[in-house]
Amino acid sequence: MNKRNELEAFLIAVRSVHNTQGGTKETSYYTAIDNLLGGIGAALKPKVRCVMQLKNLGAGNPDGGLFTPDQFDRKTDAIKNPLTPSRGVIEVKAPDEAVDDTVASAQVDKYWARYKLVLVTNLRDWLLIGERNGQRVHLERYVLAASENDFWAFAAHPQKAQESHGTAFADFLSRVLTHNAPLSDPKDVAALLASYAREARHRIELAGSLGATPLASVKKSLETALGVKFDEEDGLNFFRSTLVQTLFYGLFAAWVLRHERGDTTPFDWQKAAHDLHVPMVAGLFEQLVTPSKLKGLNIAEVLDWTTDALNRVDQTAFFTKFESGSAVQYFYEPFLEAFDFALRKKLGVWYTPEEIVRYQVAKVDRVLREELGVADGLADESVVVLDPCCGTGAYLVEVLRVIDATLQTKYGDALTPTHLKRAATTRLFGFELLPAPYVVAHLQLGLQLRKRGAALIGDERVAIYLTNALTGWEPMQPGSPKEQVEGFPEIAKERDAANKVKQSVTILVIVGNPPYSGYAGVSVDEERDLSTAYKVAKRGPQPQGQGLNDPYIRFFRMAERQIAERSGRGVISFISNSSWLEGLSHPAMRERFLEVFHSVRIDNLHGDKYATGKTTPTGEPDPSAFSTLWNKEGIQTGTAITTLVRRATPINADAVVETRSFWGADKLVRLAACAELYVPVRQWLEFGRPFVPLTVREDYAEWPLLTELMPSSFPGVMTSRDGALVDI
Repeated sequence: MNKRNELEAFLIAVRSVHNTQGGTKETSYYTAIDNLLGGIGAALKPKVRCVMQLKNLGAGNPDGGLFTPDQFDRKTDAIKNPLTPSRGVIEVKAPDEAVDDTVASAQVDKYWARYKLVLVTNLRDWLLIGERNGQRVHLERYVLAASENDFWAFAAHPQKAQESHGTAFADFLSRVLTHNAPLSDPKDVAALLASYAREARHRIELAGSLGATPLASVKKSLETALGVKFDEEDGLNFFRSTLVQTLFYGLFAAWVLRHERGDTTPFDWQKAAHDLHVPMVAGLFEQLVTPSKLKGLNIAEVLDWTTDALNRVDQTAFFTKFESGSAVQYFYEPFLEAFDFALRKKLGVWYTPEEIVRYQVAKVDRVLREELGVADGLADESVVVLDPCCGTGAYLVEVLRVIDATLQTKYGDALTPTHLKRAATTRLFGFELLPAPYVVAHLQLGLQLRKRGAALIGDERVAIYLTNALTGWEPMQPGSPKEQVEGFPEIAKERDAANKVKQSVTILVIVGNPPYSGYAGVSVDEERDLSTAYKVAKRGPQPQGQGLNDPYIRFFRMAERQIAERSGRGVISFISNSSWLEGLSHPAMRERFLEVFHSVRIDNLHGDKYATGKTTPTGEPDPSAFSTLWNKEGIQTGTAITTLVRRATPINADAVVETRSFWGADKLVRLAACAELYVPVRQWLEFGRPFVPLTVREDYAEWPLLTELMPSSFPGVMTSRDGALVDI
């Protein structure tokens, strides 16, 4: 059975026993407990087996024990000596007995002294007793009902109970069964922290349902600063998930940075904010971890559990696999997959494969050198770079790597760290709307700088800002009231610093992977104006359909405006949905690019489920370019890398449009090798100037209209005198 249904099955089983009124207070429920823990354990790696009615192993007879496969002989399935349950023992009492009384008993004292890990339960209350720094402590607890009567009322509605507690309870039991497991693989650490994050979110949701509103001020502050509204249930779910992710990524980032500094003292979540060079995140920690907030949210103990988990990680083994520069691959992706995959999919948040990131950054560097006359490319101190949707910082980390390589050749080791830090803090800008990846971006760049001997100190921070990249570019009109961010000065400073960059910095490079979907609560008044320039074509067919509503279109317009209208020269490199290359909604957009850029180069990566069924023209598999180890399917739409170049010279003719195609499973390998040649794309005005090659006869536009060849009418349509089709 799927572990998400285990609570419902357990409640049905214990209620059926209870309703007979013929069972014993404890032992009659052993089978239900065995099935519950066995079902959870069967889904773990390695599996955990529950054995009830354990014999005396030197400290009395525990009601059950938890074993792993390495303790079993594969031939006889007999438990090897010593007969010690590797994942602890179980003590079961009746629902009318208090768990705290049982925990204080001499019986549990003996069990803990012998096994160091005891799960005590009365069916409604589950408490794990363990060890911290050699001392006996309460590790984790899950309460289904506060009293016996409440429990049987709760059990009378197992499906409802499953909906409200099922996932959180299964997560709790999974952590119980894996508490003694070795913890060293980054993916396992990510999964465990995601489990704690889900528990924290569950408690915040319960607090909200009970009328508690300790996060109201934080919610209002983020809404004001980011221009979003967390309204209705979807908006509240988004807000809670975002807040919890940010909190846990912050904990993880602080833990990693402590390791990088060589700090071997035990990690303490209450000091985590001081380990981060991100004032906004430090402020958010202060908002969340103050006693008054924690009391209302009931998450302090969850943070304690998380601290325990991080302190028991085998750091040598973990960081051997983790590697400082691979935080996304080894932690962010597995965490997000486990924590909230549905939200991640809804927002179109996808990790960009390293091959694509490297290709785009290398191409931008080459354009700067060869076409814009910047000899040192990205390493030139006059080059300002922006990733307007930086996510976890992959593009900025790669830009920093390219700058490092150039500076090493030019200056050697002596001066390079100083130049790298100056670049990361003054001219490599990242904007991000979601606080969680924003934290990871700071972590990634901070680790990269530390690795190169340019560690951030004091109040230094990299130039990544939590902001809506599509708003705030225009200064406020004189006399206009400024929206105040109450009670959260750090987020107000973050907003103001981001707007200063938007309104005063001359940007030469814009690179990234715009979102494919958007959060519905984003204020679209200012954003909607971004696509206005693409709504009317000067020549040829006019835009049709709703394609201009896609968020990535607005990012294109924002980037185009900065490079073509403000900076006057520069380069844009985006990987995006490829629908705009020939879509009926986009002829004015394509026309605009022809007018304001000198060249347009398209690397078409195809992989479209809808247009081609993800097959090549010869019928071979054509997977998404976004297929990764954690997301093998990739995304459904086709993608393309677009490079738009504007030189300082006047534009006297339409841009040169060139394209090349990459099909098949090895497309990223061939992209990196630039295996295909660009071919020019003829601009067919009659077809809305598509940016893909068309196979059309030269005289096609001169062919007579169908209505001229067949001047007749049929039901619903008639031919007018000028040959057009008219509905009747």
